[in-house]
Amino acid sequence: MPLSGSGPLIFLFGLSLCLSCLAAATPSLAREEPELPWTMHVYFENDLFTGTDRNYTNGVKISLISPDLVSFVESGKLPEWSLEYIYRLPFINDPDPALKRKIEFSFGQNMYTPADIFRSDLVVDDRPYAGWTYFAAAFHTRSSERMDTIELQLGMVGPSSYAEETQQAVHDLRDLQRPNGWEHQLKNEPGLAATYERKWQIAPFFSRGTFAMDAITHLGCALGNVATYANTGFETRLGWDLPDDFGVSLIRPAGNTRFSAREQQGGYLFAAVNGRAVLQDIFLDGNTFAHSHSVGKKPFVADLAGGAALYFQQFKLTWTQVLRTKEFDGQPDNHSFGSLIISLFF
Repeated sequence: MPLSGSGPLIFLFGLSLCLSCLAAATPSLAREEPELPWTMHVYFENDLFTGTDRNYTNGVKISLISPDLVSFVESGKLPEWSLEYIYRLPFINDPDPALKRKIEFSFGQNMYTPADIFRSDLVVDDRPYAGWTYFAAAFHTRSSERMDTIELQLGMVGPSSYAEETQQAVHDLRDLQRPNGWEHQLKNEPGLAATYERKWQIAPFFSRGTFAMDAITHLGCALGNVATYANTGFETRLGWDLPDDFGVSLIRPAGNTRFSAREQQGGYLFAAVNGRAVLQDIFLDGNTFAHSHSVGKKPFVADLAGGAALYFQQFKLTWTQVLRTKEFDGQPDNHSFGSLIISLFF
């Protein structure tokens, strides 16, 4: 697939970027790059916020997003050998002077369980136990009105994801009932997911001073043995001093990427919807190359979300409550979970 071909280039460049940036923190670079260049997000998603422990029950992710790549290329701080690979990245040679480009590295783990975690036998009419632990590299390109994201995720499904150990440790720490059915989880399988998403930022259609309302739409797709789908949706925001970004995202590609150099303080309320046409979902379809427990998945799934974001200079705190429609045949009801994102710009 063309997207996956850029993965080694992104990884190679990322290593070079990280090493060179450590040596590049000089006053001269600070003058060339006056903005808050780095972004770090810490995501925590869990259905404990809604009093359940089932389905998509937990997700954690840590992301680090670089400064604008073009500024680093022009600074002369990167080694000459790396420039050839930088210019091979998608969209990097676009002549539009308004374009900005960032690279993102992430590490995360998702966890899925059936509704009755007290049972030790195989619950044949409920979803399998499964874990997904992965590394990801993403490339973001934005103009004044849109952002393109390409992301490659590589990881492990099955016991080597260590999702069982994570859940057991958390339940022991909180003195909760230990889940008893992890011996029926999906088998070990290397996972790959290549994703693309484009977001459009619609100019505020209501504005009064710093109080405004805007909208963001998106369209994307994913291909791989972990997930294959097409998705689309939108988000609308209402608040003070809306940030120059592309909205709030759950743990998925094309997330919370800030491009503005201006420190801000304010907040907003938001509502969003994301719909997926699902062709492959390993956490429901079971292992690709081995026999495992599986259930019949729904071909269409939607996330309805609402929440609030508060930001002050270099910090941002985002809370989202999500309602996810039924994902598989026999699922008794929709699933709800909460998402907390702590962001630092430095």
